[in-house]
Formats: sequence, C-alpha cells, structure tokens
Amino acid sequence: MITNNGLNNQLPNSLQAVFDELKILKHLRNAGITKSAGFSCGYLFQLIFCLIFEGKNWFRMLESKKSVGLPCKDAIYRFLNNSTYNWRRFLLSLSASTISKVSALTNHKRPKVLIIDDSAYERNRSKKVELLARCFDHSSQKMRFYKGFRLLTLGWSDGATFMPLDFSLLSSTKSSINGIDERIDKRTCGYKRRKEALETAPSAIPDMIQRALASGVDASYVLMDTWFTQQPLIKTIKEQGIDVIGMVKATNQRYSVDNKWVDLKNLYKLAAPTNHHKDILRSIHTTMANGVPVKIVFIRNRNNHSRWLAILSTDCSLTEQEIVRIYGMRWDIEVFFKATKSLLKLQKEVQGRSYDSLVSHTTIVFARYIVLSWQNRCNTDERTLGGMFYELCDELKELDWAVALQQLVEILEEALEKTSKKFKHFIKCQLQHWFASLPNYIKAYLPILSCES
Repeated sequence: MITNNGLNNQLPNSLQAVFDELKILKHLRNAGITKSAGFSCGYLFQLIFCLIFEGKNWFRMLESKKSVGLPCKDAIYRFLNNSTYNWRRFLLSLSASTISKVSALTNHKRPKVLIIDDSAYERNRSKKVELLARCFDHSSQKMRFYKGFRLLTLGWSDGATFMPLDFSLLSSTKSSINGIDERIDKRTCGYKRRKEALETAPSAIPDMIQRALASGVDASYVLMDTWFTQQPLIKTIKEQGIDVIGMVKATNQRYSVDNKWVDLKNLYKLAAPTNHHKDILRSIHTTMANGVPVKIVFIRNRNNHSRWLAILSTDCSLTEQEIVRIYGMRWDIEVFFKATKSLLKLQKEVQGRSYDSLVSHTTIVFARYIVLSWQNRCNTDERTLGGMFYELCDELKELDWAVALQQLVEILEEALEKTSKKFKHFIKCQLQHWFASLPNYIKAYLPILSCES
C-alpha cells in the first residue's frame, strides 16, 4: 500500500512528464554521462536540477527533513567535477531535439536565427577557482573590472522561444589569476574545454556555429551586436553558408562605394534616404574590405535622436524593415541572461573551484531554461493542443466552420427568445461560462458572445 519511490522517481509530476517527453536522461546517456557504480548520473542530475524548485542549495537540503536517503555532498561534487563527461554534447543534443519540436509549431516562413553574445560570469569572492581571470564588463551600465569569466553563449530563437545551444566560459591569457590544473588528463573533454577557454571569442564562435548546424538546427541568420560584428568573423561565418545580421559601430573598417574606400560615418552621407519609416533613415549596398557584399541600414537612435545606429546584413535581398525586425530578435538572449542569473542561480548555487564544476553546473542551468521554455511554449501556443483538430481544419475551409459556429449560436439565441426569462437567463449564464473556457483563437469567431461578456 505504501508507494516505493525508486531513484528515478524523484521529480515532481509536472517535471517528470517533461523529462519523459524531452528524453533528458537518454541524452545524458548518449553523451557518455554514466557511472558503473553508486548513485546513477540520472539520479544525481535530477537532484541538482530540482534544487532551484526546492528553494534550497545542497547544504540546506542535507539539513532539511528531506535529507533521508540523499547522497552526501562528496557524491554531488564528484559528479560535477568529472572531466570525462561530455556536457557540450548533452546540451547540444537536448537543444536540437527540443528545437525540432518547437519548429513544428512555427510557421516555415518565419525566420529562425542563431544569436551569439557574451555576459559576465562573476566570481569576485573567489581566489582559487581554476582559470579565474580578471575580466572587463563592457556593458554601458557597469564598465568595470571583475573576477570571473566571459560566458560566450550561442542560442536559437524563432522570435517566440529561445533555446541555448552551446557556451564557452572564456578566461584570459593576459590577465589570468589561476591556470589549468596540471592533474587533468589531456585526453578528456574537460581538458579540451580548458584549452578553448584560453582562446579569443572570434576564434571560438565559428566552431560553435558549425556544431549547431551539424546537429540539424534550422537557422537562416546569425545575429550579433557591435562587439562581434567584425569583417574577418563575418566572412568566416558567411563561408559556412549562413548570413549575418549585426549592429556595426563606427571604427576604421572600410567599405567600398564607387571604387572609393570610406568609413561608416562617410558611408552614412553617401547612403540614400528612405521614406518607409520615420525611424529608418538611410540604407546602402556596399562591399567590405574582404570582398563580402553587404547592405547597411541606418536607423534612429532612440536614446539620442540626433545620432544614428547602423545594422549590417550579408543578405542584400532583405528589405530595410525586415533587417530591423530580424535584428530585434537578438534581445531574446539578453532576457535569457537575466533569467538564468536572477531566477535560476547561475553564478551562486554551486561554489565549485574546478573548471569542470562550472561547466557542468552551467549546463544544468541551461537545461532548466530549456525545460521552462518548452513548457511556456506548450502553455501559450494553441497549436500544442493536438494535431487531430488541425488536420481536420486543413481539410475544411476555415471560413465554413467559423460561419457555421456563429449561425449555431444565433439559432440558439432565437430559440431562447421564445422561452421564459428564468430559463433564458440560465442558458445564457451557461453559455458565458462555456465561452470563458474557450481558447482565444476560437473566441475570435464568436463576436456576439464576446461583446456580451
């Protein structure tokens, strides 16, 4: 009569359904994240995954009433510090699989993009963290130095749902505080990620994009801000078969116009004015110094109306409005950084010293965001209600069933006019309750009830 909770039944019912649907434990096994003895990796992963929903860290969890049967903290840290686990393969496999589900809910004409950006990963109180470096936060609000890493992240978005694909915790060779632990086996995945951490962001980005495209992720553009929109990187990404849209700042980069090389400020003077939108000032077709043809759109700076901003696109067939609209999707990654740091405890939940623990915990936090993002899409997108209704709608004209539904409501109201007031009031109350429970896309076809409600 008493339920026997096994090691794999530690998730709440709502999360257990998502774990089964996204096959998260299967992706763990496929990435080689397994153990031959002791607590399974799937069980330990679920425990760490659910910490944020318990409102406790691991220390407080062991002191709580739920600590009976839980592994000790050494088992958790051994799991996080293992340098042989391929966390990158797990994250990319999970993201690509979830993106394929999201793409089925997205119109094929809607652009799907890859977004690249970096954010500060702060460990200011740390002294002995592996590969710790002194980094500079170039955001306009802070402009200060901090101890930690640069979290270079590649994500996917369709404008409604954002999914993290890959990341790299970048250190520094010039301002490093600690180096690589000499005890790490150089044949492991952990050592390869340590070597990657000492590279520059422009050298790491092409490999990240190549891995994402090789995994089957559907994307047409790569979105970047001014810190990455440099001509050598643009050419490298363009050679991979994907276009780039990014904001450009006024530097010494040259552009060819009528066999003359000009900078961005002089290019603005040569650009033709546009009358499409009051905030879209000018646009021009030009060629970069490395021979890549681009289209640059100049828009008004909302923070300072006397200045302008420039957006570059290697897809010259796009209109000015499309370039601005697609680039606006880049904001999804900023929301992602804010959510992972403020809500999912990216920097504060685990205070590990090894580089492997930072990588593994960051991957688990990104997996949390993928699960929450997928649940949010399922709860807000009406098309996730099931395919049977929409297969029927494909066979019937949308106007026919909408008109038939309205006529049915009108016939019911005409019949109510011939009944008593008490019965009429009762039926109308039932109709209002029924109408309130309908999805929004069906309510739109019932203007009579919507007006009365």
